[in-house]
Amino acid sequence: MAKTPTPFRPLNISVLTVSDTRTIAEDTSGNALIELLTEAGHTLTERKLVKDDVYQMRAVVSNWIADEAVHVVLITGGTGFYSRDSTPEAMMPLFDKTIEGFGELFRHISYGEIGTSTIQSRAVAGLANQTLVFCLPGSTGACKTAWNGILKEQLDASHRPCNFVSMLIGPYESAQHGA
Repeated sequence: MAKTPTPFRPLNISVLTVSDTRTIAEDTSGNALIELLTEAGHTLTERKLVKDDVYQMRAVVSNWIADEAVHVVLITGGTGFYSRDSTPEAMMPLFDKTIEGFGELFRHISYGEIGTSTIQSRAVAGLANQTLVFCLPGSTGACKTAWNGILKEQLDASHRPCNFVSMLIGPYESAQHGA
């Protein structure tokens, strides 16, 4: 008997831009992520921009991961090697589990686009209080690479052989929505 395919389930996603120089109006990376996630059928729950400050980032993300309605947090910026880049240091203490393969796969895909410059990316991801947190570089191109090369499929319940959706919405919510 053929297994019934799992239908797409929209997720609630918050977007945080980390920048000392951009404003929301100039935030092309955050705009690109919002456009990509909504085109894919997900819902933007909230968007913020904070300076590259460990405690400002942690405060925003801590509120989001404490909110049961938020399934995913996408962070753009602060993952490089400049002295102010501190997104990985801000987020990693919040992770219950680190998604090791995310950074590895991102750099592998990115290598085809920017060559060895990808070695300077400190893209990381983890699970924090049953919320996925992805830390992406601040460039619009890198955000599109991460979304199209990894996130779009992993945040889609119909993607096989596996994806993150069932662990985010839980079995009870899945049953309520016919998943």
